[in-house]
Amino acid sequence: MKKLVAEFIGTLWLVLGGCGSAVLAAGFPELGIGFVGVSLAFGLTVVTMAYSIGHISGCHLNPAVSIGLWMGGRFDQKELIPYIIAQVLGGIAGAGILYVIATGKAGVELGGFASNGFGEASPGGYSMTAAFVTEVVMTFIFLIVILGSTHPKAPAGFAGLAIGLCLVLIHLISIPVTNTSVNPARSTSQALFAGGIYLQQVWLFWVAPIIGAVLAGLVYKNLSPANE
Repeated sequence: MKKLVAEFIGTLWLVLGGCGSAVLAAGFPELGIGFVGVSLAFGLTVVTMAYSIGHISGCHLNPAVSIGLWMGGRFDQKELIPYIIAQVLGGIAGAGILYVIATGKAGVELGGFASNGFGEASPGGYSMTAAFVTEVVMTFIFLIVILGSTHPKAPAGFAGLAIGLCLVLIHLISIPVTNTSVNPARSTSQALFAGGIYLQQVWLFWVAPIIGAVLAGLVYKNLSPANE
């Protein structure tokens, strides 16, 4: 249960910190943090949680990460579904807190509420195919970095930084395409509050990241320098 509580809190923080920066600070007149600031915010949520709850739950914060680690032989199958449930619930809780904060201003228009999307729901108007490829590839690389940096032969103590910085880079690349998911829990939490087209498109942000994670787990098994 401690592991699940840690995953709930960690995913709550990822959504509140990352999506919160996008909703509250990205477009603030003259002082907005923009895409770079949002990218850094997502990376910082992972870094801070990695060193806070990594020793408790492994700090997955993401169903795709849990699935990728399972495919890579790093995670027990019996814990997979409970982890995913805790992550989704934590993401929804984070989005709920953000919604309360964001609607505390008169005349506010939430728009997409930092949701993920393609076509007309894409920040740059990118197609479903572009979004799908982006999410598969970005999640694949994310899991390769996670599996590699947490390997027993990797430099000790730096995994949190490598994973967080990788997430920053992923956001810098893909925010214009999909608003960056690589995390089904993060996508679901925002789509539930945004509704409409964002909720209709959330399927892609489950399917694509899971495919990318599964492929990474399978590939890394063959890349790993030694049995773990």
